[in-house]
Amino acid sequence: MTAADTGADGADMAAGIKDVAREAGVSVGTVSNVINRPDRVSDEVRARVHAAIRSLGYVRSESARQLRAGRSRMLGLLVMDTANPFFAALARGAEDVARRADLGVMVCNSAEDVSAEESYVSLFAEQRVRGALLATTDPRGTPWRLLGRQGIPFVLVDRVVDEAEACSVAVDDVAGGLLAGRHLLDAGHRRVAYVRGPDRLQQVRDRRTGLVRALEEAGGAADDLVELDVDRLDVGAGRDAGARLLGLAPRPTAVFCANDLLALGLLQTVHAAGVRVPEDLAVVGYDDIEFAEASLIPLTSVRQPAAEMGRLATELLLEESGAAPEEHRHRRIVLQPELVVRRSSLGR
Repeated sequence: MTAADTGADGADMAAGIKDVAREAGVSVGTVSNVINRPDRVSDEVRARVHAAIRSLGYVRSESARQLRAGRSRMLGLLVMDTANPFFAALARGAEDVARRADLGVMVCNSAEDVSAEESYVSLFAEQRVRGALLATTDPRGTPWRLLGRQGIPFVLVDRVVDEAEACSVAVDDVAGGLLAGRHLLDAGHRRVAYVRGPDRLQQVRDRRTGLVRALEEAGGAADDLVELDVDRLDVGAGRDAGARLLGLAPRPTAVFCANDLLALGLLQTVHAAGVRVPEDLAVVGYDDIEFAEASLIPLTSVRQPAAEMGRLATELLLEESGAAPEEHRHRRIVLQPELVVRRSSLGR
């Protein structure tokens, strides 16, 4: 048993690169080449070194490697709500691209709390992540300005900004609201409600703008819209909105919700009260999360390609982090939404 096996107190110690070199009968530099530049080493030597690594259970110290290289192999991803399947799909897309680049993704959840966003961004800076993907609630842009001051590249996700400020990937939410509104109005609905989330979110405001535009196209006005404000974008807030909707007289015949979780919560409340969906009330959500199709009453929804957004944003981030600052040009990608019609809005 060697010194690499136990410490002075008898406890097991992790094998180091010197132990691997000794076991394989090569130099430390050769082991480093096998790990970092395998093309420089013969097949026979690579096989010996990998056998030693497996035998000793050697794990490379990423912190030491980061200190030597001056850059991390980790990306940061900050989202508003990890309980929302939309952000889970976005994270999967980001991880697909990161994994191909031999990078990891640190996912942080702000729970729509601006102070938590600032704390996580500070953590990204402390960890010197290679770059960050930000899907944040802060309308002032504080988190990404903190990263900018630290020289850490970032891409904004699910938010449209001027190209001069940052790279961004988002969906045209005005177009999404327009799709939902036209669908309901074409079905004959004239008293339409909008269940909106926190007004600080540009996405919520843009979806309303599209809905109002559809009303105006049909000869109506913004004042014709019945609005139900909620302070969260989750199922519980949707249930609360559903209870308030039931108390309205006259009751709207159609509802557009700012996201699918709100719509699913609202569906639970009105269904329990005996309201027939879609015969008495048509419901449309936004995001087209997996649960929309699996709902007791399959939910019509405006689809956002969440995984594609995550992939595109990560590609932009890797492009920016690998370029010289004077060579990089910010890009803004705006994807188009798609209306997916299901039973919840097909009653007329």
